[in-house]
Amino acid sequence: MSETTGQDRAHAGEKAGRAAPRRTCVATREVRSPDELVRFVASPDGVVTPDLKRKLPGRGVWVSARREAVETAVKRRLFARGLKASVTVPEDLAAAIDAALVEDLRQGLALANKAGRVVTGFDTVVKTVGSKTVVVLVHASEAAEDGKRKIAQALRRRLGDASERVPIVTALAGHDLDLALGRSHVIHAALVAGAGSRIFLERWRRLCVYRGTIAMNAAPLDPEGAGLDDETNPQDRERNE
Repeated sequence: MSETTGQDRAHAGEKAGRAAPRRTCVATREVRSPDELVRFVASPDGVVTPDLKRKLPGRGVWVSARREAVETAVKRRLFARGLKASVTVPEDLAAAIDAALVEDLRQGLALANKAGRVVTGFDTVVKTVGSKTVVVLVHASEAAEDGKRKIAQALRRRLGDASERVPIVTALAGHDLDLALGRSHVIHAALVAGAGSRIFLERWRRLCVYRGTIAMNAAPLDPEGAGLDDETNPQDRERNE
């Protein structure tokens, strides 16, 4: 299903007390909330462009926010049909969305840092997980297993089995952590409860849903201390990252 007014229409409907809008994925034909899909538009030069913030003008088509659904839409040439125009579809469209979601996650970490919710450094992280409510652990993608294991042990000493419900994020490389936090050589970080952590968790969940490491219908992550839903195996949280 296409639309022409973007997010403004959704906001107007909610303000008027009407039911939240639903959109149909062109790849799966599932009807979902816009938050569970990616909107695409054609750029002025006819290139299919993801509209992750749902603000770009023009006719849009919607695809479930999963990489496999985007790849299906590309393979079956569904964008031209939905946009009712001759368009160019980048071959790396699915990968480009993944990269955009990683960038969005990096910016979310920067926001959490500005809100004072992030601590960094191995020793500081170990101390923090032993004394405060940590809701997310962040390790650079290249972090050594030994460091990650020791931090996990410190968290388990404090929380016991509940430590398995604290998300562990490894989607960002060290240089991404450096950029987000404004310092050098960041390998380990932890986020404590608060609004900034909520934003980071929401963005990380969206990336995991896109990659297929969290089910789209999984329970939202709780920034006050709970981790993943009960049906998610912690060891499989980021098996594709």
